Amino acid sequence: MADALRERALDYLRGHHVMTLATHGSEGPWAAAVFYVNDGFTLFCLSAPSSRHCMNLAHSPRISATIQEDYADWPQIKGVQLEGIASEISGEEEARARRLYGEKYPVVGKLAQAPAAIVKAMAKVRWYKIVPDRFFFIDNSAGFGHRDEIDLRG
Repeated sequence: MADALRERALDYLRGHHVMTLATHGSEGPWAAAVFYVNDGFTLFCLSAPSSRHCMNLAHSPRISATIQEDYADWPQIKGVQLEGIASEISGEEEARARRLYGEKYPVVGKLAQAPAAIVKAMAKVRWYKIVPDRFFFIDNSAGFGHRDEIDLRG
């Protein structure tokens, strides 16, 4: 059962693109939508270091996030809720994140062929790794408000 739940959650992560990242900084809480790629339950995203959510990460690396679609019918609701630590990455970790991101988002993976605006924007971003310490998979098809916590230790 636990393995099947883990696989359903990983399939969900692979099949979606946008995570709402919640951070906290000197101006208080903030949420921002960011594109992500996952490697198992570890998530990678990129963003401008001058954005409010990245400045918040410099203040406090503790985050929470959700991934879901905009459902019109509550029994269809599925999604992810997580909390964990975000950190800026570089070197080999960044190279790995870039490769994974490029596989999911080809325009980023093939910068030589990307529009000039994308190339310019990519030159200004920083890469981040999010390591969840709590991860929940929501599936209302199993019952209203059904939520399973996935043990990330195994």
